[in-house]
Amino acid sequence: MASPNGSWESKIFIEETRVGKGVFANRHFKTDAIIGEVTGELIHDAEYTSSYCIDMGDDIALEPAPPFRFLNHSCDPNCELFVYDDDLFKLLVVSLRPIRRHEELTIDYGWPAEVAIPCQCGSDVCRGWVVDPEDLPLLLEEKAEEAKAMAQEQQALHQKNSRRKSKAARAAC
Repeated sequence: MASPNGSWESKIFIEETRVGKGVFANRHFKTDAIIGEVTGELIHDAEYTSSYCIDMGDDIALEPAPPFRFLNHSCDPNCELFVYDDDLFKLLVVSLRPIRRHEELTIDYGWPAEVAIPCQCGSDVCRGWVVDPEDLPLLLEEKAEEAKAMAQEQQALHQKNSRRKSKAARAAC
């Protein structure tokens, strides 16, 4: 889709990354530059989910079309999504800082803790999880509790197996 200021191909391009497709700058962008509009299909279904959908609130999701369908997450993003028309659910991709030509454009997905996944962004400030920064303490607490429960299960299984081996050794005598 063409942007209001010309075709998106003059501003950005899609290329493979280590995590799938990504969006890259075809030119330099200054801070607060409008890179383009996220277009796609609005889905009116509270249960709708996909790998690409953007939660717009009010049980509405935007299934973005290329190219912005392929914006990857970073814990240190160089872009953000900016809602410029609440009634029509219009979204812009805006630069947070200067962006160099051929630099990948990224956003912070800011997912809630209950759907967080391990992060692969590789930034120096990576949180380790694709999660809203405010939800990170909760997520880490949940993961620590899960690890503790798993360790207790492993210890109990090990003790049970040790008793079996000991019993089997006594029976063999």
